[in-house]
Amino acid sequence: MALLKTWVDTPPVWLVGFLFLAWVQGAQASLGLSLTATEGAQMVRFLSGVLIGGGILLMLLAVIELQRHRTTVHPHGHPIALVQSGIFSRSRNPIYLGDCLLLLGVILRLDAVLSLVLVPIFVWVLERRFILPEENRLRRQFRADWARYEKKTRRWV
Repeated sequence: MALLKTWVDTPPVWLVGFLFLAWVQGAQASLGLSLTATEGAQMVRFLSGVLIGGGILLMLLAVIELQRHRTTVHPHGHPIALVQSGIFSRSRNPIYLGDCLLLLGVILRLDAVLSLVLVPIFVWVLERRFILPEENRLRRQFRADWARYEKKTRRWV
Protein backbone atom coordinates (compact mmCIF):
# COMPACT_ATOMS: atom_id res chain seq x y z
CA MET A 1 0.00 0.00 0.00
CA ALA A 2 2.85 2.41 0.80
CA LEU A 3 4.39 1.76 -2.61
CA LEU A 4 1.10 2.58 -4.31
CA LYS A 5 0.80 5.80 -2.29
CA THR A 6 4.37 6.71 -3.25
CA TRP A 7 3.61 6.33 -6.96
CA VAL A 8 0.16 7.94 -6.80
CA ASP A 9 1.29 10.90 -4.70
CA THR A 10 3.43 12.43 -7.44
CA PRO A 11 3.42 15.84 -9.12
CA PRO A 12 2.08 14.50 -12.46
CA VAL A 13 -0.97 13.07 -10.68
CA TRP A 14 -1.57 16.39 -8.93
CA LEU A 15 -1.07 18.21 -12.24
CA VAL A 16 -3.67 16.03 -13.96
CA GLY A 17 -6.08 16.75 -11.10
CA PHE A 18 -5.59 20.50 -11.42
CA LEU A 19 -5.91 20.28 -15.22
CA PHE A 20 -9.16 18.39 -14.76
CA LEU A 21 -10.48 21.09 -12.40
CA ALA A 22 -9.58 23.76 -14.97
CA TRP A 23 -11.29 21.80 -17.75
CA VAL A 24 -14.47 21.38 -15.68
CA GLN A 25 -14.49 25.06 -14.72
CA GLY A 26 -13.93 26.17 -18.31
CA ALA A 27 -16.61 23.86 -19.69
CA GLN A 28 -19.25 24.13 -16.96
CA ALA A 29 -18.77 27.36 -15.02
CA SER A 30 -17.19 30.04 -17.18
CA LEU A 31 -19.69 32.66 -15.93
CA GLY A 32 -19.29 34.41 -19.25
CA LEU A 33 -15.67 35.33 -18.56
CA SER A 34 -13.32 34.92 -21.49
CA LEU A 35 -9.89 36.01 -22.62
CA THR A 36 -10.34 34.70 -26.14
CA ALA A 37 -13.56 36.62 -26.83
CA THR A 38 -11.53 39.82 -27.16
CA GLU A 39 -9.32 41.26 -29.85
CA GLY A 40 -6.32 39.68 -28.09
CA ALA A 41 -7.55 36.11 -28.63
CA GLN A 42 -4.68 35.25 -30.97
CA MET A 43 -2.18 36.59 -28.47
CA VAL A 44 -3.73 34.48 -25.69
CA ARG A 45 -3.56 31.37 -27.89
CA PHE A 46 0.05 32.15 -28.80
CA LEU A 47 0.98 32.74 -25.16
CA SER A 48 -0.71 29.50 -24.11
CA GLY A 49 1.31 27.62 -26.74
CA VAL A 50 4.55 29.21 -25.57
CA LEU A 51 3.77 28.34 -21.94
CA ILE A 52 2.81 24.75 -22.74
CA GLY A 53 5.84 24.25 -24.99
CA GLY A 54 8.16 25.95 -22.52
CA GLY A 55 6.86 23.83 -19.66
CA ILE A 56 7.36 20.60 -21.59
CA LEU A 57 10.83 21.70 -22.70
CA LEU A 58 11.87 22.52 -19.11
CA MET A 59 10.67 19.13 -17.90
CA LEU A 60 12.48 17.29 -20.72
CA LEU A 61 15.74 19.18 -20.13
CA ALA A 62 15.55 18.39 -16.41
CA VAL A 63 14.80 14.69 -16.90
CA ILE A 64 17.67 14.39 -19.41
CA GLU A 65 20.04 16.08 -16.96
CA LEU A 66 18.94 13.82 -14.09
CA GLN A 67 19.39 10.74 -16.27
CA ARG A 68 22.81 11.95 -17.37
CA HIS A 69 23.83 11.96 -13.71
CA ARG A 70 22.06 8.61 -13.17
CA THR A 71 19.95 9.89 -10.31
CA THR A 72 16.25 9.59 -9.59
CA VAL A 73 13.48 11.65 -11.14
CA HIS A 74 10.94 10.44 -8.59
CA PRO A 75 10.23 13.07 -5.90
CA HIS A 76 10.11 10.42 -3.15
CA GLY A 77 13.25 8.69 -4.42
CA HIS A 78 16.74 8.76 -2.98
CA PRO A 79 19.14 10.75 -5.17
CA ILE A 80 22.69 9.57 -5.66
CA ALA A 81 23.89 12.94 -7.01
CA LEU A 82 23.18 16.60 -6.45
CA VAL A 83 22.62 17.84 -9.99
CA GLN A 84 23.72 21.45 -10.43
CA SER A 85 24.44 21.52 -14.15
CA GLY A 86 22.30 22.18 -17.20
CA ILE A 87 18.87 23.57 -16.43
CA PHE A 88 19.52 22.95 -12.72
CA SER A 89 22.06 25.78 -12.78
CA ARG A 90 19.13 28.17 -13.42
CA SER A 91 16.42 26.65 -11.21
CA ARG A 92 16.50 24.12 -8.39
CA ASN A 93 13.06 22.91 -9.51
CA PRO A 94 12.80 23.03 -13.31
CA ILE A 95 10.34 20.12 -13.46
CA TYR A 96 7.96 21.80 -11.02
CA LEU A 97 8.39 25.09 -12.85
CA GLY A 98 7.54 23.26 -16.06
CA ASP A 99 4.44 21.79 -14.42
CA CYS A 100 3.30 25.28 -13.43
CA LEU A 101 3.91 26.70 -16.90
CA LEU A 102 2.02 23.79 -18.43
CA LEU A 103 -0.92 24.31 -16.07
CA LEU A 104 -1.04 28.05 -16.82
CA GLY A 105 -0.79 27.44 -20.55
CA VAL A 106 -3.60 24.89 -20.56
CA ILE A 107 -5.80 27.17 -18.45
CA LEU A 108 -5.30 29.92 -21.04
CA ARG A 109 -5.89 27.49 -23.91
CA LEU A 110 -9.14 26.30 -22.27
CA ASP A 111 -10.11 29.93 -21.64
CA ALA A 112 -10.87 28.92 -18.05
CA VAL A 113 -10.36 32.40 -16.58
CA LEU A 114 -11.59 31.53 -13.08
CA SER A 115 -9.08 28.66 -12.96
CA LEU A 116 -6.17 31.09 -12.97
CA VAL A 117 -6.47 30.97 -9.18
CA LEU A 118 -5.43 27.29 -9.39
CA VAL A 119 -1.87 28.23 -10.38
CA PRO A 120 -0.80 29.71 -7.01
CA ILE A 121 -2.66 26.91 -5.22
CA PHE A 122 -0.74 24.37 -7.32
CA VAL A 123 2.54 26.10 -6.48
CA TRP A 124 1.63 25.91 -2.79
CA VAL A 125 0.81 22.18 -3.07
CA LEU A 126 4.09 21.49 -4.87
CA GLU A 127 6.10 23.36 -2.26
CA ARG A 128 4.43 21.70 0.74
CA ARG A 129 4.09 18.14 -0.58
CA PHE A 130 7.25 17.81 -2.65
CA ILE A 131 9.78 20.65 -2.71
CA LEU A 132 10.30 21.17 1.03
CA PRO A 133 10.64 17.44 1.81
CA GLU A 134 12.99 16.98 -1.17
CA GLU A 135 15.12 19.93 -0.12
CA ASN A 136 15.33 18.59 3.43
CA ARG A 137 16.53 15.19 2.11
CA LEU A 138 19.10 16.87 -0.13
CA ARG A 139 20.22 19.15 2.72
CA ARG A 140 20.85 16.13 4.98
CA GLN A 141 22.50 14.06 2.26
CA PHE A 142 24.71 16.63 0.54
CA ARG A 143 25.26 19.12 3.40
CA ALA A 144 27.95 21.61 2.25
CA ASP A 145 27.30 21.04 -1.47
CA TRP A 146 23.59 21.70 -0.92
CA ALA A 147 24.31 24.86 1.11
CA ARG A 148 26.42 26.27 -1.74
CA TYR A 149 23.88 25.25 -4.38
CA GLU A 150 20.97 26.72 -2.40
CA LYS A 151 22.79 30.05 -2.12
CA LYS A 152 23.66 30.35 -5.81
CA THR A 153 20.50 28.90 -7.43
CA ARG A 154 16.98 30.09 -6.76
CA ARG A 155 14.16 27.68 -6.04
CA TRP A 156 12.04 28.68 -9.02
CA VAL A 157 13.77 31.10 -11.42
